[in-house]
Amino acid sequence: MNTSYTVKINNTTEIDITKNDALALDAIEISSSKFHILQENNSYKAEITEANFNEKTYKVKVNNNTYNININNDLDLLIKEMGFEVGATKKVNDIKAPMPGLILEINVQVGQEVQEDDSLLILEAMKMENVLTSPRDGIIKSISITKGEAVEKNQLLIEFE
Repeated sequence: MNTSYTVKINNTTEIDITKNDALALDAIEISSSKFHILQENNSYKAEITEANFNEKTYKVKVNNNTYNININNDLDLLIKEMGFEVGATKKVNDIKAPMPGLILEINVQVGQEVQEDDSLLILEAMKMENVLTSPRDGIIKSISITKGEAVEKNQLLIEFE
């Protein structure tokens, strides 16, 4: 499989580069972030001034001009086409009952600010008390149940703003 990369420069110019193109580059590493590059009989000094490996973003200084670089491979492009983002997290906006049971206690009120892992309510199911905690920081928008109410699996319990 021929590996190729799409390189976006300053969010305007896109260049497709193959792995062979990158390997053929005549570059000498001067230090861990500085390079001397020869291309078509021209000499360039390059320095990587910022690097975020997880987001595949880099700031590169070439002959005193700074460029913002984003590098994506075929997998990154496929994931983006499918509507997913690499490393992105889904924001949970509601809590639903994970199983049928009885609401024993509600520990929050509408408008209350909660932190991740704060106890929201206690659900009794199969003679066990299950503490449902907040999956994120947020503010309680609505509470759809009351203490002592029986709930079904996937029934809406709490919504976040």
